[in-house]
Amino acid sequence: MVKALAFKGDKKSRKRKRRDAEEAGANSDILLATDQIADTTQEDDNWVTAEIPSDITGPIIFTLSTTPPTCIACDANGKVFLSEIENIVEGDRTTAEPHDIRQVWVANRVAGTEYISFKGHHGRYLGCDLFGILSATREAISTEESLLCIASTDASGTFNIQTQRDKFFTIGEDDKSAEVRGDAEAIASSTTILIRMQARYKPRLKANKESKARAKISRKDLEVVVGRRLEDDEVKRLKRARREGDYHEAILNVRIRGKHDKYS
Repeated sequence: MVKALAFKGDKKSRKRKRRDAEEAGANSDILLATDQIADTTQEDDNWVTAEIPSDITGPIIFTLSTTPPTCIACDANGKVFLSEIENIVEGDRTTAEPHDIRQVWVANRVAGTEYISFKGHHGRYLGCDLFGILSATREAISTEESLLCIASTDASGTFNIQTQRDKFFTIGEDDKSAEVRGDAEAIASSTTILIRMQARYKPRLKANKESKARAKISRKDLEVVVGRRLEDDEVKRLKRARREGDYHEAILNVRIRGKHDKYS
């Protein structure tokens, strides 16, 4: 489920801690855990760069190599336009974050295919018509709203967005300003797009987070499971086993060792 977006500068809401920890039955471990949860939430709100096509899921922004850097956005009527990126460090697109909900698209895999759909803030999908004009006016996904993200060979972490007419998103120039179109015949520097996404949806980061979560168990909890006091090396071994997936086997071995020590 896609969670509410948080933009840079927004205040983080935290649940108020009870003033009297004794009345709540709290202890220092619980307070520490609360801080860790808050830190994890803040980390999840960070934006990172998608590196491979399988990374692309959840809220994303398309950043373009214009001057100044811009991203693909749309208004409430589905008109697509280039929006200047304000949350960026020294023009480096790998630091870009959205400041306007109109800049954000929610990426999802089209069932049974390698194509991806991008839903705008208004609930309609980004598409490209026969003439290469981008818009976001349709509430359902058709071939025009099914896009292929091809990893670029020129720069790591960048992509070329291909339509089902075998054309590419590109930065074009009209009489007044830059625009984005979907009619490029071949891959070029103007078709290279860097995609930024929320960290919580990136598979590798998500897997690392789940691994850390599995390892978070206190010495006291381990001793309750084993049924006796544990040595430091036993605690380390059990935490590592919990992280690597052979936790129950390690618990059994420690219990057996404890019985041998008891009757030796």
